[in-house]
Amino acid sequence: MTEADFIARLRGIATDPAARGLADDAAVLGDLVLTHDMIVEGVHFLPDERPQDVAWKLVAVNLSDLAAKGATPVGVLLGYSLAGDAAWDAAFADGLDIVLRRYGLPLLGGDTVGVPAGAPRSFGLTAIGRALAEGAPSRSGMKPGDRLWVSGTIGNAGAGLAMRLGEIDANETCLAAYSRPQPQLTLGQALAPHVRAMMDVSDGLLIDAQRMATASGCRITLRLDAVPLSAALLAVRPDVLDTRLAATTAGDDYQLLFAADPDAGAVIRATAEALNIAVTPIGHAGVGEGIVVIDGAQRVALPDRLGFMH
Repeated sequence: MTEADFIARLRGIATDPAARGLADDAAVLGDLVLTHDMIVEGVHFLPDERPQDVAWKLVAVNLSDLAAKGATPVGVLLGYSLAGDAAWDAAFADGLDIVLRRYGLPLLGGDTVGVPAGAPRSFGLTAIGRALAEGAPSRSGMKPGDRLWVSGTIGNAGAGLAMRLGEIDANETCLAAYSRPQPQLTLGQALAPHVRAMMDVSDGLLIDAQRMATASGCRITLRLDAVPLSAALLAVRPDVLDTRLAATTAGDDYQLLFAADPDAGAVIRATAEALNIAVTPIGHAGVGEGIVVIDGAQRVALPDRLGFMH
């Protein structure tokens, strides 16, 4: 059963309005925003990664979901698998302390379990946030005519993974994007009052744009040539169609993808500039369903794989 199949079966159980039909980054219960993400060795991180980096990523990917709701984090609960390596566990705990202090977050509790020797490590984190008075934007608020934006640059983390695997020459910018993602909390809080829909880019820009299109009942036209790529990425890969498709399907970016009325463009730019964060319009919403990808004046056939799926 695929991830999408399993979630579809769960929708009949998750009928409380707080669950948002299991079609969003997080649950919204009153003014509380709740999210839970897991990471698994060999799936979300490599077996030889530093435990401090694994701890950072576990916290960051959950905070990114809160960022997409414009929420202020207030605490976390940890689920931890003990694999019989005391030094690794101690280093993870040290790394967890560092990242929680970085974001001013208390650890409120959780659970630990022992796993058989040699079993892949797996960790879960529940992050709790508080929504703005205006509420938490969903994935489903986009309307035909809205402009689609993305923060930062896309593809650095995917290149960083390729560097870790020895496939391309390494640079620190892309390696850091892969191992130490930066959740866009401040930007999410600032943008939330001005957007109609918002989510984080975790599994790949194309697949996440498709999810927003499905949740909103719209068609997204995405301009591949407008997607922002970093100088660090273009230093190791040419600026050609294949590079842009790889960047938009790789995932692990943890930037914000959001839709807004075209008239809100000036406010959105000013809001981002005040925080010294780049935001880029990359497409628009229309009547229909799914996504259409164009590169210049050419329509691009969608790749078989739009992003990461379990």
